Amino acid sequence: MNRIKQLFQAKNNNILNVYFTAGFPKINDTVLILKALQDGGADLVEIGMPYSDPVADGETIQQSNQVALDAGMSVKLLFEQLSSIREEGITVPILLMGYINPVLQFGVENFCQKCQEVGIDGLILPDMPASVYEDEYKAIFDKYGILNTFLITPQTAESRIRHIDNISDGFIYMVSSASTTGAKTSISNDQEVYFERVNAMNLKNPRLIGFGISDNETFKKASSHAAGAIIGSAFIKLLGTSENLEGDIKAFVSKVKNG
Repeated sequence: MNRIKQLFQAKNNNILNVYFTAGFPKINDTVLILKALQDGGADLVEIGMPYSDPVADGETIQQSNQVALDAGMSVKLLFEQLSSIREEGITVPILLMGYINPVLQFGVENFCQKCQEVGIDGLILPDMPASVYEDEYKAIFDKYGILNTFLITPQTAESRIRHIDNISDGFIYMVSSASTTGAKTSISNDQEVYFERVNAMNLKNPRLIGFGISDNETFKKASSHAAGAIIGSAFIKLLGTSENLEGDIKAFVSKVKNG
């Protein structure tokens, strides 16, 4: 069974998904960061594929993208770095997050095949339309056992949320507000109304809340309305200033989960 599905079968609350940009802070830090996140207790890890024109990401993640690209990070190099992670004891479910253009350049089937080879469990491609996925790529994703994760926002119509739920098989990425990543550091009453409105829809897929999750307080609040939360910009800021990646990452995860 896909590791993401296994995770959500085994655990239904306080799931922490941590995002980091491949190739940041240094180009060869990818596996070190992965291991430290697993050892620290992250439930799920989202690795960002650096892209020159991100649309959903705020300044912090944009800057990490640029640092990684300037250092020479690419999709091909990322797959090389991840080639033996499962043999090296990495068991945590892993998603690759990025934009559709580099995947198209690589070739969708080639990309999914490489994901299967190295042990990637799912993808998040925010700018891939659901209709395109359903009509052109779902069969390929299914062939290689790769789950696709869609995003919803407070502005997403109920009919579209239900459609996304119907064609998804893993979890739904619940964007907390109409903003870019890292733009907010708290959860408002309006956002909680949105979370509860979606909860009342009784969807088949669990949700993880992202955008604006930065510490134990926001993680706990998000987890009270969903299966867990996604933290990105706050973790990227830590990576950018850390002088002891392994120790700081473990401490960061522990603090987010336990306070």
